[in-house]
Amino acid sequence: MSSVETAVSPSAPPALPGFAGDAPLPDYVRELELAAAYLTEPQRESLRRAWAIGAAAHAGQTRKSGEPYITHPVAVAKVLADQGLDVETLIAAILHDTLEDTPLTHESLAAEFGETVAELVDGVTKLDKLQFRDRQEAAAESFRKMLLAMARDLRVILIKLADRLHNMRTLGAQSAEARERIALETLEIYAPIAQRLGMNLIKAELQDLGFRALHPWRHAVIEKRIRTQPVVRRESLVQIEANLAQRLAKEKLPHKLVSRVKSPWSIYTKMHAEHKSFTQVMDVFGFRVVVRSVPDCYRALGVVHAAYKPLDARFRDFIAIPKANGYQSLHTVLFGPYGSPVEVQIRTEEMDLIAERGIAAHWSYKHGGDGPNSAQTRAHSWISGLVESQRSTGSSLEFLENVKVDLFPDEVYVFTPKGDILSLPRNSTALDFAYAVHTDIGNQSVAARVDGKLVPLRTKLASGQRIDIVTAKSSAPKPQWLEFVVSGKARTSIRQQLKQLEHEDAVQLGHRMLDRALETLETSLERVPAPRLDAYLVEHRYPRLEALLADIALGNRMPQQAALALTRAAPGKAARRIVERVPLPEDKILITGAERGVISFANCCLPLPGDEIMGYHTAGKGIVVHRLDCPNVADYRKSPDRWVAIGWDRQVSGDFGAALRIEIDNRPGALAQVAAAIAEAESNIDRVEYIDRDANMAVLRFSIEVTDRRHLADVIRRVRRLNVVLGVQRA
Repeated sequence: MSSVETAVSPSAPPALPGFAGDAPLPDYVRELELAAAYLTEPQRESLRRAWAIGAAAHAGQTRKSGEPYITHPVAVAKVLADQGLDVETLIAAILHDTLEDTPLTHESLAAEFGETVAELVDGVTKLDKLQFRDRQEAAAESFRKMLLAMARDLRVILIKLADRLHNMRTLGAQSAEARERIALETLEIYAPIAQRLGMNLIKAELQDLGFRALHPWRHAVIEKRIRTQPVVRRESLVQIEANLAQRLAKEKLPHKLVSRVKSPWSIYTKMHAEHKSFTQVMDVFGFRVVVRSVPDCYRALGVVHAAYKPLDARFRDFIAIPKANGYQSLHTVLFGPYGSPVEVQIRTEEMDLIAERGIAAHWSYKHGGDGPNSAQTRAHSWISGLVESQRSTGSSLEFLENVKVDLFPDEVYVFTPKGDILSLPRNSTALDFAYAVHTDIGNQSVAARVDGKLVPLRTKLASGQRIDIVTAKSSAPKPQWLEFVVSGKARTSIRQQLKQLEHEDAVQLGHRMLDRALETLETSLERVPAPRLDAYLVEHRYPRLEALLADIALGNRMPQQAALALTRAAPGKAARRIVERVPLPEDKILITGAERGVISFANCCLPLPGDEIMGYHTAGKGIVVHRLDCPNVADYRKSPDRWVAIGWDRQVSGDFGAALRIEIDNRPGALAQVAAAIAEAESNIDRVEYIDRDANMAVLRFSIEVTDRRHLADVIRRVRRLNVVLGVQRA
């Protein structure tokens, strides 16, 4: 049942009743039949049959307003009938709460109305909220299930949107807290989905109702201001409309010209986002010109540009390059005769229908839309991407956040090297484009070419650019990528790949650590009998050997303990041999610094390649690397079983944190000179803080990034040469 109603379940399951054809129909059913007049008589008979079954199943159930519960699903069906949906969708809408709230079963619905209707009802049915930790997780999982059902049949989302729209229309019976929660969810999720699917009529009403419920006073004030517009403005609107209509008629262009009135929600969001007053937002005249064909659109554009001069850089051609939701139209902004901009949209009748109804326009579910640019085809493509994304996300809440990112109303349109058009969310980067093309291309990206010019992956894209991604097989995602990607697909793919790489690194390091422990017992992992290894894995609930090795690397299981158990050595003498043995240099585990998730570098001493180092095995963190001269090492020697002999590999890569304590003359420009010298040494400054300061001298701590000890020495030399520097040392 919807979160907006409560109901009392009937005591006994109803049989599927017959319909008494002579019985008078309630007014709400007559309204549905009137809206569904486009159906055939047998189809309308099926609708009445669905109502009779639904009414019997929901008998005794009421909404919070006190009305019989059946009035809600019938009203949902009427919303869809107004959109011209097929009979299966209308029947499923009437019965959309029966599987959840009544004893009717999937099988009985399939037997009466067909498997398609039963699948639609099942797709809309929400999950039992008792099995989740909290309401937020329940809502996220319910949404996830709904999207999976959408992937099978797009009509599921149409029923869900209609359900939400009627609930918003009847929100008054809810408590203030429930009204706010439902309104917020509507504005954050359902209205953007309606927009993403091109259903602007439903989107606009959802936004208006959500705004009214969330901010009733703000809505009332703006609505009143719209109704009481100055007479001068109304007269100006009429004059512009008459002039445009006369010009179009002279060109013998059959057309429909209507003025557009802004909604309270669009006015409010524009005032809020652009910091404008009500007068500034309303001081824009809007018109829509609807013509018969695409050539007529461009002829009409010439007419309006001849009537009023266009504003430079404010023309958009969404006919040649449709929006991601299938929307097509010409947009232009003109210099108005009264000093106000005139916004004009020009489109065909079919484009106008798609702009208002989106995927519900010209419903042709059996035939799959009207070509590659149809709203349905684009919606299927978007939902398929979401389904692929949800398989990789760790939780329903994470998935929901990714979907919210993808519901940005503004898009960037860019070209692939082959000339295909890709739509991306606002503020997308070259890396978002790479993942939009293919996950493997994203994972192997190293740079991009934008209009032939080589740029970094974090470069933001603008509409009309041609993008080519430069890849390398050895490249892999970096955690820093998550800081600048904006699309849900890129974020999900990067997280999944990073987890996989961390796991691989952990397995590799754990293998080396266990091998070292087994070598002390004069054996190796290959010589451990397979039955003994399998028994150990079962005993400690490891599904595979890789899971044990990863656990060892992460510090959750000590390699010495595992070695003792696998060799069945006596814990006394053998354990002492492991613990007391002095490691030889060749016994050290060599690290490159690129080990992800299993090697970290201590903040207390900030070790660098070239330093003498040791590792301390820490539960959950893996190996924490310290310099041998670190003050904390004395404490770690008290736990020799956690001491790990490590050293630097010959090939070390990456940037490492270091700190410098610098004494300077306290005079203007001194800090800038030091920062410039560090930058000239090709080192990044992460942070600067004052340790001490008086009238003559200042002591600062610079946190910087270097590649190794030699690089740090070069930085120190450059800083020391400055006249303003009194002393510098590694902190």
